[in-house]
Amino acid sequence: MSTATPDILAHTEAGVATITFNRVDKKNSITRDMYAAMADALDAAQADASVRVVVFQGDVAIFSAGNDIGDFLQQPPATQDSPVFRFLRGIASFPKPVIASVCGPAVGIGTTMLFHCDLVYAGDNAAFSMPFVNLGLCPEAASSLLVPQMLGYHRAAEALLLGEPFMAEAALEVGLVNRVVPPTECNGVAQAQARKLAAKPLSSLIETK
Repeated sequence: MSTATPDILAHTEAGVATITFNRVDKKNSITRDMYAAMADALDAAQADASVRVVVFQGDVAIFSAGNDIGDFLQQPPATQDSPVFRFLRGIASFPKPVIASVCGPAVGIGTTMLFHCDLVYAGDNAAFSMPFVNLGLCPEAASSLLVPQMLGYHRAAEALLLGEPFMAEAALEVGLVNRVVPPTECNGVAQAQARKLAAKPLSSLIETK
């Protein structure tokens, strides 16, 4: 599996498709091309019967700073077939298990995409934030529905209306993440869990999810 941009790396091994944010110099902020690459990678993983699970991961110091605002303003997602919407539809409807390994800041889509993941592992340096209201925006990716369902209304209001960041231990307490580990171990933990899933019958995984 390969992608059209070096800012997103994708490879498949032993039933695990790994999608890696690879734009560390820009804090893994996501461009239109990166959304397209992730959407394509999800399509490929869904079509490949040998793939049992998908893992999203970043760097030990940064997961994603969210949308690249400059790129976003130059090419706003005006239609339903734009890369942003393709990715959001793809991850929301993906039938196989999705795991995320999150270290460092996870801003905007870096947090909201996690509500569409089945398992989330966080480094103890992870910091989650959804500053949409502060930017004059509405939450993306069905967050106004999913965040209250997962966090409870008042915690969701604090996270969405105030836009205040919360750390890994707080995310663990409210159930956003499954486990908090040292950052250098996070990707390894996620991959180990992915291999456990990859050893299971695909039809059972899909039907159970």
